[in-house]
Amino acid sequence: MHTFVTGAASGIGAATALRLARRGPVALADRDADGLVATARAVTDAGGTATAHVLDVTDADDVAAALDAAEKAGGPVDALAHCAGILVAGPVLDTAAEDWAAALAVNLTGTVNVLTAAARRMAERGAGAAVVVGSNAGNGPRVGLGAYGASKAAAHNATLTLALELAGSGVRINVVAPGSTATPMQTAFGGAAAAEAAIAGDLARHRLAIPLGRIADPEDIAGAIDYLLSPDARHVTAQVLTVDGGATV
Repeated sequence: MHTFVTGAASGIGAATALRLARRGPVALADRDADGLVATARAVTDAGGTATAHVLDVTDADDVAAALDAAEKAGGPVDALAHCAGILVAGPVLDTAAEDWAAALAVNLTGTVNVLTAAARRMAERGAGAAVVVGSNAGNGPRVGLGAYGASKAAAHNATLTLALELAGSGVRINVVAPGSTATPMQTAFGGAAAAEAAIAGDLARHRLAIPLGRIADPEDIAGAIDYLLSPDARHVTAQVLTVDGGATV
């Protein structure tokens, strides 16, 4: 399995790359060149094979060029783990137009650019699997996450629609929707204090506690992605697998 992993420089993307490298070569993609080097080194140190591709997911030509380079180096890409994304936080009335635009550009347009480019190639070959990392904030409203949640909800819908459209082609497409996860994005959102608040829940913010009593590790999300890309999930498509410790019920 040759997997194209976006957002591979850190967090969920890096953990996913390390996990999937056990199954075959991984093509690492991110706008953070230094982070890509670190992840590629970790993959090779663990005995895997990796190529690194600097790209901006909002640029469709950039995405196509990276996929071309990945396939030239490692053969056809038959799996996709799209982990790239940004967090925009704040009340809806206080969110600036440029922040709405940024969230939609990366989390929606970026998803569409990467997913369609990879899935089109897979469909032409008659096989493949893709997973888009969304968010439990895309499953329903979250106070203070209006722009982020809206961008993720739109990405969920576009992903699942494509899954249905390509279901007869041999390509499976699913969404993994994490909750709070110990990543640089979580640190930017408030670090340990925000993590503790997420675990405890806040009825004033219409947010349930996390029943399992902790936020996720990136490896928890990587494991879900690994499953959905594996033959064990051969009859699973157009689904959202929420991985948030039971916070969404």
